[in-house]
Amino acid sequence: MCTALAKSGTAGSRPRLLEWSLTSTMTGPTAATLRPELLMNLPGTRSPVCLPATAANIAAAAACLRQGGVVGFPTETVYGLGAAATNIEAVQRVFAIKGRPPEHPLIVHLASRDWLADWARTIPDSAVLLAEHFWPGPLTLVLPRQPHVPDAVTGGQASVALRVPAHPVALQLLEAAGALVAPSANRFGRISPTTAEHVQDELGDALDMLLDGGPCEIGVESTVISLLGDAPALLRPGGISVAQLEAVLGRPLAAAPQGVRAPGRLPAHYAPATPLEVLPSAQLAQRATALAHAGQRVSLLVFAASDAGMPTMPGVHREIMPGDAISYARILYATLRRLDAQGFAALLVEATPDNPAWLAISDRLARAAFGTLPT
Repeated sequence: MCTALAKSGTAGSRPRLLEWSLTSTMTGPTAATLRPELLMNLPGTRSPVCLPATAANIAAAAACLRQGGVVGFPTETVYGLGAAATNIEAVQRVFAIKGRPPEHPLIVHLASRDWLADWARTIPDSAVLLAEHFWPGPLTLVLPRQPHVPDAVTGGQASVALRVPAHPVALQLLEAAGALVAPSANRFGRISPTTAEHVQDELGDALDMLLDGGPCEIGVESTVISLLGDAPALLRPGGISVAQLEAVLGRPLAAAPQGVRAPGRLPAHYAPATPLEVLPSAQLAQRATALAHAGQRVSLLVFAASDAGMPTMPGVHREIMPGDAISYARILYATLRRLDAQGFAALLVEATPDNPAWLAISDRLARAAFGTLPT
């Protein structure tokens, strides 16, 4: 759980709005009388206004968003950095907070599939079918955009990425605030956050408000499907498997089309500051032993079946990871963040099974390890 404004000084020195914000009751100002602009860039604070996701606090966050604020909030995949999708200045602030390249498109989050036509110019039958089966849920659809969709959202492309999240806090916030862009609430290219504490630790006072909805259920980002060509195509594996999608569509997914930019497709992404390597179990043991003999502390992320073959020597920490893909995905980012803060010279990850169920996890690990060379 995040600690609201724990680093900000004494309660007596805070504006009255902040004193109210630290409570989780319905007392204090109502959403109708809140002044969300007071939340923005408060001098002397070192963390955002972090609140439990009560109805009153969701209403306050929505009011903040409607006036151009930036709010961290939970989804079923990871925590998002939300801003009104039609407010170009707020969207640009999201890019600045993350350090995200301006040509990298954002996903627009909707409260209902009934909003789809407001954002997509054409909606093929396959889009309707996928939305009916998987929304709300961890599936993003890339479709031709309506003319009003800002270039700042799409990275200048003629398409827009859309999804309806499956988290009650996110849905209530979207109903109250309208459509939001919501990339992961972390610095660009780094490990996505799956708790409010992760967001607070990384972004601090860069955002105006943070809703704590507990740990994310899925733990990796949404699956992204392009519906711009003749057949649906996989742009990014994620919380909905390829097998699930193909079962609904009744046909295989096509290869990713050339020239379409989508979130999470850069070679290096989702990365800890600590160098990360992905190796088969036999090579993992050898690599850990070599680094330990060189005086370096390392952490292994291994499956229970491989643990017995790993070195038990000073400087080698072993983290046992779940043997099923759903449980592994749920804790992956939190585990990487925890180990990244412990000063290891390297994180050595056992390669995941060559199985379609593990596609999203192997994708994230490969991108997290991109550019790391053995020393």
